[in-house]
Amino acid sequence: MLMEVKNQIKVMFLSLKYNIMRQMTNKVTFITNIVFMILNNASFIIQWIILFSLKNEIGGYTIKEVILLWGMAASVFGLSRILFNKAFELSELIINGKLDTFLVQPKNVFLSVISSETKISAIGDLIYGYICLLLYGITIKNVILFTFFTAIGAVILTSFVSIMGSLSFWIVKGDIIADSLSNIMINFATYPGNIFKGIVKILLYTIIPVGVSNYMTVDIILNFNLVNFFYIVIFAIVILLLAFYIFNRGLKRYSSSNLMNSRI
Repeated sequence: MLMEVKNQIKVMFLSLKYNIMRQMTNKVTFITNIVFMILNNASFIIQWIILFSLKNEIGGYTIKEVILLWGMAASVFGLSRILFNKAFELSELIINGKLDTFLVQPKNVFLSVISSETKISAIGDLIYGYICLLLYGITIKNVILFTFFTAIGAVILTSFVSIMGSLSFWIVKGDIIADSLSNIMINFATYPGNIFKGIVKILLYTIIPVGVSNYMTVDIILNFNLVNFFYIVIFAIVILLLAFYIFNRGLKRYSSSNLMNSRI
């Protein structure tokens, strides 16, 4: 069992390596995509700078804490897209019957699918996240927690979008639901969690777990809480297992398109 897991992780990182190597054949495009993504993210901070020029804090957050929140959101999204970009396109693959080439490979189908593509511009998101951390304040504790929660947040985000994508095994036009809920999670990740109240806040900590992947992780960096730390880790494990379970259950209903594609 451990050997299978080790081999699957090795294959996953080999896929990442070759995906990046293919993109680097055109170095100008490769670097440009990364740089422009960093600049694109930076442009949104300007909006917050304007808002904070009118008000000292929003939802209990100062400008430094919002920058940290933006950094966490960007790095989580970036790492997820770097390692598991196809999770965001799972609905399309299911609806169009494009899982065929993964079914004949002696690897875990779910991991093989979601790790089969890398979004190069997402490297810019990950770099931007650490630039935000630098602006907030670099300490050994902050770097360790930020890196750890970037990985945990990426697991939660990837698992969530995978679950939403897997609904297409059962629901016609499930891609609309998957895209909508995934975009909600990504967009809400950049706003202070305390500005949301009532049913919206409950949804953001349960059905759409941006509260766990972003708000709680940032709060722990600001004020460490051991109980919340373990809660986030357990939540990440549970939602990851749920993503595997739902995908594998849905795979039994999968209808091939008979596309004669091959994948190395």
